[in-house]
Amino acid sequence: MTVDTFQPEIAEALRNFDRYVVCLHKTPDEFAESLTSLVQKAIKAYASRAAGMRHGIALDKEVTVILSQADGERPLCGIYFNLHSPYKKESLPKTVQSFVERLPKGAK
Repeated sequence: MTVDTFQPEIAEALRNFDRYVVCLHKTPDEFAESLTSLVQKAIKAYASRAAGMRHGIALDKEVTVILSQADGERPLCGIYFNLHSPYKKESLPKTVQSFVERLPKGAK
């Protein structure tokens, strides 16, 4: 199993990246290199998975690649775009409460 095994999925992801995704960090060529590297990592994770595990996963900030065990010899390949906006403010975790400073009585 090599990266070429999943060439149809990679080609579709490249078309969708070029058509629908705005990425401030990667050009389409850089995305293609990154995707190839992620597929290689997912293949390695899939090949070395523990008994009973069905998936090999590799990801970066923009893309997740998942290889899933199937009935045939070739695993299923899913390539997902991780939606992210650099303009979205990070919210506090639900366990953190906002701090409101209160002035002592009589202070103005």
